[in-house]
This record gives sequence, structure tokens and C-alpha cells, in this order.
Amino acid sequence: MNTVNRLRKDSDHIWKKILQHPFVLELYRGNLPLEKFKFYILQDYHYLFTAIKNFGVIVSKAPTVRAMREVADILQLEAQSEFDGYKDFLKQIGHTIQEAAEIEPISVSLSYSSFLVSTSTLQSYPEAITAVLPCFWSYAEIAEVHKDKLKTNKNQLYKDWANAYLSDSYLHLVEKIKDLVNEAGKNFPYHKLKEVFANASRYEYLFWDAAYHKTIWPDS
Repeated sequence: MNTVNRLRKDSDHIWKKILQHPFVLELYRGNLPLEKFKFYILQDYHYLFTAIKNFGVIVSKAPTVRAMREVADILQLEAQSEFDGYKDFLKQIGHTIQEAAEIEPISVSLSYSSFLVSTSTLQSYPEAITAVLPCFWSYAEIAEVHKDKLKTNKNQLYKDWANAYLSDSYLHLVEKIKDLVNEAGKNFPYHKLKEVFANASRYEYLFWDAAYHKTIWPDS
């Protein structure tokens, strides 16, 4: 079993919770309240912005020219394709990038972003590239598991959002990150990657949960 499949297997208990979260289920069925989707989209700005900067740090730590180029390509895709798609969804819900940038980030977003940046800055390259995998991979797996629900989903906004994670270009991006993790994981202590992958997966679950309950801070 290669590194990424082993990581996925060892975090399956977390991923099952993600796959069955009410936000995910209701979005794919088309009955998620629009205000919850708006909350999620607006809050996603802080994560996306930090994620792009984080890839810049990972580029600087890449151990080979090939890895550096691959991570740089991902950074470019995030900065262009991901943000272009994000701006489009903002427009559809009646908001702008400027408005999203001025939204107070939820506590989970701040914690998740800090976790990614601190991992990239203070830990090794293998841990840094492993930390970003759950976000990309879980969105692809969510889409694959729940794609049949889209057949009866009458909410075109939600269908458009979901279909983006079924596209060949997105799935190719996920495979590229998996390959980088598999390569980085060779001759590297597995238990360190397992911890990073599990924690990033937990943050993915917590982000969905905060978006569903529209929780900015635990006491809000």
C-alpha cells in the first residue's frame, strides 16, 4: 500500500464524518439553506488566500527541481483557476472579492490556516505537502461519493459548485498532489505524516461544521 492510501485508510474514521456531514449531504441534495452556502463561500476567502501563500512556502522547501516545479504549478492553478471560480460563485450570490476579504474569519479558518503555514514553515517538506492533501482530496471524494444525488438536485448553483470537483482538471490536480506526497513519503517517518494528515482532515470536518452552524467563534 502506498503512502497516500495508507494515510487515507488510517484517517477513515474522520473522513466518514466528513462524507456524511449535513452540510455536504444537503448541498448535494439541493436543500441546503442558501444563507449557509453564502456563509461558507464568504468564509472560504481567508482559507484560499492563505493557502496560496502557503504553497509559496512549500515551493521554497521542495527538495528537487521537479518537486519545485510541480508545487509551483499548483500555486499557479490555485491563484488563477481556483480564485476565478471563487469570484464567479461570489458574484452568483451577490458579493464581491472585496466584501469577502472584509469578512471576519471564523475561528476554524484561522486555526486551520495557521496549522498549514506553521507546518510548512517549521516542519519538513514531506509534512508540508502532506498537510495540504486532505483539502483537495476530500473535495474530490465527496463529489465522487455523492455525485448521483446531483441527478435530482434542482439547485443549479449547488450543482455547478459540485461539478467543479468532478472535472478532469481538478482530479488531475488531486493526483498531482498525491504523487508528490508518495514521493516525499519515501524513507520518511510515516507516523509524522499520519499525524499531519489526520489533523488536516479534522480541520476539514470542523470547517464544514462551522459553516453549517454559521459559527464564527465557539461562544458566538
